Amino acid sequence: MLRYLTAGESHGPQLTVIVEGIPAGLELDATRDLQPDLRRRQGGHGRGKRQQIESDSATITGGVRGGRSLGSPIALTIVNRDWDNWKGPMQVEADGFTKKSVTRVRPGHADLAGLLKFDLDDARDVLERASARETAARVAAGGVARALLAVAGVSVTSHVVRIGGVVADELVAGSDTAAVEESPVRCADPAAGARMVEAIDAARAAGDTLGGTAVVAAHHVVAGLGSYAQWDRKLDGRIAQAMCSIPSVKGVELGDALIAAASPGSAVHDRPAYTPGRGFHHLSNRQGGLSGGVSNGEDVWTRVHFKPISTLLTPLRSVDVRTGEETNAHYERSDICVVPAGAVVAEAMLALVLAAAFLEKFGGDSVGEFCRNIASYRATLGRLR
Repeated sequence: MLRYLTAGESHGPQLTVIVEGIPAGLELDATRDLQPDLRRRQGGHGRGKRQQIESDSATITGGVRGGRSLGSPIALTIVNRDWDNWKGPMQVEADGFTKKSVTRVRPGHADLAGLLKFDLDDARDVLERASARETAARVAAGGVARALLAVAGVSVTSHVVRIGGVVADELVAGSDTAAVEESPVRCADPAAGARMVEAIDAARAAGDTLGGTAVVAAHHVVAGLGSYAQWDRKLDGRIAQAMCSIPSVKGVELGDALIAAASPGSAVHDRPAYTPGRGFHHLSNRQGGLSGGVSNGEDVWTRVHFKPISTLLTPLRSVDVRTGEETNAHYERSDICVVPAGAVVAEAMLALVLAAAFLEKFGGDSVGEFCRNIASYRATLGRLR
């Protein structure tokens, strides 16, 4: 079983990740496998000043020796450079602690819900962990999962198709991976990308924020991951839960779900086919590579919908939780639009879910055993029954 835990606060000394279940013998290098995605997560037009402070770099502190995993838990750490500015208010020790309370909660944020849940009077205790800063740890863990998927021949990509009211041509937007990575909004439709940049700049000038939509896909996924036998083993449900766990994500569309909801079955179902030498496949992929909770051999893809960031330069009206009086919401240094960066986080979450599903199906205490099991299984997929 692949599982992972993250710990650490937004302005604490560091983020920590433990990844357990990776087989022994996986080649793993922080500079090659983890840093690129951490840099991609920090990019994107519309990010805030925090990204000018941080230069995220993951350090592997356990579970790897001589560039290969040991089969034991892998430990990763990411230092928070902004910790130097927060040592008093965020220190662990009671002696010398200088509390800076936040009592004006932000609409759309976890501030109020967290205060009510844990019987707190300071939203700083909530927002430090509810912050999207935690997703840097997930991206680092996702880098480990990507390395495992790579030996199974699977890659994960993303591209942005909407920011605010600007919508890209999806046929163009995801067709050129290099163009996606070069775009300041991770959109390969250059005309739409330019309008997205303008929309973000307009939102910044108005003191507002913008959400949007990203398409995330895993390529060359083997058929048979997940299960239709129990609700909690369905792969589509696990992907949806993982995506909805990302801060700001409020909707997940598996394949062409919205189009399917408005169309007759004859127009949306993917027709199976058999081709000698290729085996079973589908003539389209509107279901996002998922049938009945099981991967069907096509690319697994989903649209992930992000709401606008809750912290506005021009704060919304809210309430002070200590006095009950109406007031302006608290302003915490924030972004204008996180959709391009959020797409990278969504890649990590999809990689983690699929890596776990691969390990559940194929097992193996070593990478060699894992790969042999996959190769043996793939050899049976093209057979007629």
